[in-house]
Amino acid sequence: MTKVRKLVALFCVLVLLVGMLAACGNNGNNTSGSNNKANTKGDNTVVDDKAVEVPAEPFKLTIMANLHSPEVPSDKLEKIIEEITNTDLTIQWVPDGNYDEKLNTSFATGTMPQATYLRNINSFGLFKDAIRNDQFWEVGPLLDDYENLSKLKDEVLKNTSVDGKVYSIYQGRPLSRQGLIYRKDWADQLGLAAPTTTEELLEMAKQFTEKDPDQNGKNDTIGLADRADLVYGAFKTISSWFGTPNNWGEKDGQLVPEFMFPEYFNTMDFMKTLHTNKYMNQDFPVASKTDQQAMFKNGKAGMYIGSMADVLSLHKDAIELNPNLVYDVQNRIAAPGKEHGIWSIPGYGTVVLFPKSTVKDEAELKQILSFFDHFMAPEVANLVNWGIEGEHYKVSPDGKFADTGGFDADIKNREVQAYLALEIGEPSTNGRFNGVYNYDTKGKAEELILDNDTILIHDPTAPLESLTYTDKGAAIYKLIQDATYQYMLGSIDKAGFEAAVDNWKKQGGQQIIEEFNASWAKSK
Repeated sequence: MTKVRKLVALFCVLVLLVGMLAACGNNGNNTSGSNNKANTKGDNTVVDDKAVEVPAEPFKLTIMANLHSPEVPSDKLEKIIEEITNTDLTIQWVPDGNYDEKLNTSFATGTMPQATYLRNINSFGLFKDAIRNDQFWEVGPLLDDYENLSKLKDEVLKNTSVDGKVYSIYQGRPLSRQGLIYRKDWADQLGLAAPTTTEELLEMAKQFTEKDPDQNGKNDTIGLADRADLVYGAFKTISSWFGTPNNWGEKDGQLVPEFMFPEYFNTMDFMKTLHTNKYMNQDFPVASKTDQQAMFKNGKAGMYIGSMADVLSLHKDAIELNPNLVYDVQNRIAAPGKEHGIWSIPGYGTVVLFPKSTVKDEAELKQILSFFDHFMAPEVANLVNWGIEGEHYKVSPDGKFADTGGFDADIKNREVQAYLALEIGEPSTNGRFNGVYNYDTKGKAEELILDNDTILIHDPTAPLESLTYTDKGAAIYKLIQDATYQYMLGSIDKAGFEAAVDNWKKQGGQQIIEEFNASWAKSK
C-alpha cells in the first residue's frame, strides 16, 4: 500500500513539473512584454477572464498610413515587425499629398483598412460625425487591459475623445516646446542672469537694446525678435507667463475665450511697452518667421521666444556668422504673483481609428489592439523610429540614447523614415530612445521641454464641439487678431479692444461660447 502511495505521489510531481515547463514555454512566446490578456502569439489568450482560442498562424492586419518620404520603403522593417507581433501585415502607403482624398474614398466605399491612421487633427475633426453615428469602434474601456496601451496619457486621450468617449489611439507630440532662447554671451557681458520673471525679461530686452551687448560701439541691437504670429510667435508664450488661459478658460462657472481675461490685456500692455521703447523689431506685425530668425541669427536681436527646439538649427546657422556666440534657453518665467505655466497643444498629431465596416467584431478589435500593444513596446518603438541597431544607429554608452552618427543617412531615409508615421505614443509612454545631441544647449532645451509637462496650461475646449466655431471661428477670430495688434501698436485703447470683442460676439462668437459650454456640460 505504501509503495502504491509513493508511485502516486511521484506521478503527481511529474505532472506538476510538466505543467510548469509548459507554462514557461508559453511565457517565452511573449517577446514584447505585453500582458497575457492580449497575447496573440500563444495558443490561448485571456479576455475578460475567459479563455479564448487564438489562431497560431499570424493574424492578418491591414493598415493605411501616410507616406512622407519620396518612395515606399523596403519591407526589411516590416518583416521584423511581423515576426515580433506574429502578424501578417499589409501596409497601404499613401503619399501625404493624396492621403485625405484616399481616406475619404475608402470611407465612402466601406473599404477602410482595419487600422486607419488620420494624418492630423483637422482630418480627425472631419470624422467626428461618423464616429457619433457608430461607424467606428470605441476603444477607451479596453485600453487598460493592455500593458503598453494603458500607458497612453489620459490628458491626451481626453483631447481625442468624442462626447467623452475614446475611439482612437494616438501618435504623441510634445505638449509644449515653448520658451526663451537668448544670447548668453550678451547676458554675461552685461551681468544678467537667465530671466525668471517678466520684469527681468523686460530688463534684459532693455539692456540688449541700450547697452551695446555686442561691444561694437554702435546702436544696432534690439532685445526681442518677433513675427506676425500670435500663437507660435512670442505673444502666446508671454501670455502664459502672465497666467492667461490657453485659448479658453473658466470664469464664473462658464468657459469664455482667453481675450476676455485681464491677463490677456496684461500681455498686450507688456508687448506694447516692448514696441514703444523699441526693445523689439518695429515691424513685428508683418514680419515672417524667416525674418524673425534672421534677426536673431545675424546678431541684430538677443531674444527669440518660441520653440526651444529651434535652438539647434538657429545655432548651426548663427555660428557661421559668429563662431563665438553662445545661446542658452529658459522656460520657467512668470509675472509677479503668478505661478509658472505654459500653453500646450492637444498632445497628438495622428490618431488611429478602427472602422466597423472592416473590423467585424470586438474579438477582432482586441486582436488589433494586441498588435498595437506589442507595437508600442520599446523593441518596436525603437525599430520604427531609429531602424535596426548596428545598421542604422547605435546605443549611446549610457544606454539612454540612439546615436546615428557614422551611419549612412541615405540608407536610413530609404529604409526607416517612412515608418516614423506609424509610431504610437511618445518616448515617455513607449520607452523608445531619444536622439543624441552633440550641441549641449539642444540637450538642455529637450530637458526643459520635458519640464514643461509639469506646468502645462491645457485648452479645455480641445475635446469639445461647436459647429459655429468649425464653420466660422477662424474667420471671425481675425477681428480679435487685428484688434490685438492695433492695441499693441497704440492704435486703439481698451475701449476699442472691447468693442472688437462685442463685434466678435455679434458675428457668431456668442453662439460659439454657448455651444462650447453646452458641449462642456455634456462631457462632465
